[in-house]
Amino acid sequence: MSSLHISKVRKAYGPTEILREINIDVNDGDFLVLVGPSGCGKSTLLSLIAGLDTLSSGEIRIDDDKVNDLHPSERDIAMVFQSYALYPNMTVAQNISFGLEMRKVSKVDREKAVQDAAKLLQIEHLLNRRPGQLSGGQRQRVAMGRALVRDPKIFLFDEPLSNLDAKLRVDMRTEIKKLHQRLGSTIVYVTHDQIEAMTLATRIAVMKGGILQQLGTPSEVYNTPANTFVATFMGSPSMNLIPARIMGKNGALHFLIGDGDKTIDVELPPQPDAVARYAGKKVIAGLRPEAIGVENERSASALRNVPVTILVLEPTGPDTLAVLEMGGMEVSARLGADMPHAPGEKCELRVDLSKLVLFDAETEERIR
Repeated sequence: MSSLHISKVRKAYGPTEILREINIDVNDGDFLVLVGPSGCGKSTLLSLIAGLDTLSSGEIRIDDDKVNDLHPSERDIAMVFQSYALYPNMTVAQNISFGLEMRKVSKVDREKAVQDAAKLLQIEHLLNRRPGQLSGGQRQRVAMGRALVRDPKIFLFDEPLSNLDAKLRVDMRTEIKKLHQRLGSTIVYVTHDQIEAMTLATRIAVMKGGILQQLGTPSEVYNTPANTFVATFMGSPSMNLIPARIMGKNGALHFLIGDGDKTIDVELPPQPDAVARYAGKKVIAGLRPEAIGVENERSASALRNVPVTILVLEPTGPDTLAVLEMGGMEVSARLGADMPHAPGEKCELRVDLSKLVLFDAETEERIR
């Protein structure tokens, strides 16, 4: 296991900046996921860590060693690509051991390393097959096995599951999670899939336009997003962003949604001073779908009944996704599977305001 330190890293092609002063520290055994939309710079950052591209400025260190100018072969990393990159004329065993052979590792040690990796990945029965005889998931296991036998300081994964179908992607996600738990390896993993990021990571780096938007645990990124981009990018359905106004009434803060006869006035639970300073101002109220229509009493002091109109219901089995009209605006909610309401019905649903996140209406940054 090793640590990784990315300090003030920039990458530009002429006047076009791809990465802008990225600062990330990855601790021993961390599973860092770089996530963001296409073109955000996450794969470029992975290439810089791997040594497949050169920095414009900044520094990358593995443990205490600066690796900016080191060739990829000298960085002691292993990379797993989305394309698998297997040699079609070699068996699975030969593919896994090829890198070790190039490093002049003895045949006995190579065979032991292959057997150990195959056992860990449950592909012992595939060792004599060629890549053309394997499924997509099996090929990905072979690609992972080739990385594992290296016993590198850091594993790099570049969207390794994007070529798999939906069910196989879920299965392989579980296998990668198990692998990390068994080995305790340091992993940097690139994906555009926020569900992959949430389920795999110990820490998530959310990127947009070459800028690091937020770095934190899955819980921090999901529950306290740094800005409205992170709020809407992480989570499915995404967080509801509702234009609102903060008002002071009778010694308490309220937030008002909508205008005219559709205005909803909701008293807030106690708020930090930063929110109190927004009294009389416009804000953006962020509510996750599961915070609307709650059925438990865990946050009783923060629960409020809010009038809504049910517009659309989408049963999913374990729950029901709903589109509601609230204060003249459409919001999403995740309701119970056996909820008694029907489309067109007006009712009151309980909203858990302990889950409320407020953003500045102009900067779109979280108020904290």
